[in-house]
Amino acid sequence: QVRLVESGGRLVQAGGSLRLSCAASGRAYSTYAMGWFRQAPEKEREFVAAISGIGGRTKFADSVKGRFTISRDGTKNTLYLQMNSLKPEDTAVYYCAARSSASGIYSSMGEYNYWGQGTQVTVSS
Repeated sequence: QVRLVESGGRLVQAGGSLRLSCAASGRAYSTYAMGWFRQAPEKEREFVAAISGIGGRTKFADSVKGRFTISRDGTKNTLYLQMNSLKPEDTAVYYCAARSSASGIYSSMGEYNYWGQGTQVTVSS
């Protein structure tokens, strides 16, 4: 199995930037497809961004396109979400997810097998 641990969430003012990290460990995690989801209070969890295990293909939700960037380091042991031009509506618990697929890219919760515990991001006006 894969263990995912998110970090980097904090309070930030609107217009600011923040980088979230997801440390991954476990079998074949370096070739897993990965993604970021978020859940605001009393709302359903929603897709934010995803990246393929190989090939570096990425996908973003329309609400964050042009502001957020998803990436993984050279050893593929850490997933990042760079968030720029943050808005109050970005406030949520952000979750890292993984799926055992080397080439696929996924944007639905049900397509992922492993999840982290989440990290809180709060954007003030």
